[in-house]
Amino acid sequence: MLGWIRRAVRHYANTTGRGASTWKKLCHPTPREWGEYQTHWGKFHSIGNNFHMNIGCNVTDPALVRIGTNVGLSDCTLIGHDGVVALIELCYGKQLDSVGYIDIKDNCFIGHGSIIMPRVTIGPDSIVAAGAVVTKDVPPGTVVGGNPAKVICSTEDLIRRVEERCNAYPWIHLVKDRKGSFDPALEPELAAARRQYFYGDGTNG
Repeated sequence: MLGWIRRAVRHYANTTGRGASTWKKLCHPTPREWGEYQTHWGKFHSIGNNFHMNIGCNVTDPALVRIGTNVGLSDCTLIGHDGVVALIELCYGKQLDSVGYIDIKDNCFIGHGSIIMPRVTIGPDSIVAAGAVVTKDVPPGTVVGGNPAKVICSTEDLIRRVEERCNAYPWIHLVKDRKGSFDPALEPELAAARRQYFYGDGTNG
């Protein structure tokens, strides 16, 4: 019964653009599913193909955000305006409009807890590390992190380091054999192999 309700809610949200909050709470859509919903109903300026977006991602001004192809947004925040203008208007009598675009080019990933400020272009082929605060453009093919965000390394260097680390894992053959980024048939075996590798038999000390 619950499965039928979930399917109905998902279908209603994706075909009408309404009921998204109910769909999120009841069905917990994957980043791929939420990205597809945002592509059709999210009111972004534009979105390319293969867009992934966590349901915890916060975008204050989607109309000012342009998303390229192969982009992933984790639980990050994209800010398109500066709320201080309300205070300036109230206290100093000035009528201002402090807004800005956010342009995320192709093949980019924005990490968990990061904040992207207005008037910023990211990439292409770039990565924003978890917790970073991006106040300036991120050059193509780079990894940035920190507050304010600075270049850490090139994306190619990061891929090389991750690949070297992964090749030492005794379960890497399972990762290479699985179907997609998540394979229910292999996940229990992967989880057990990881625990054994990092913590041994599980005893303290």
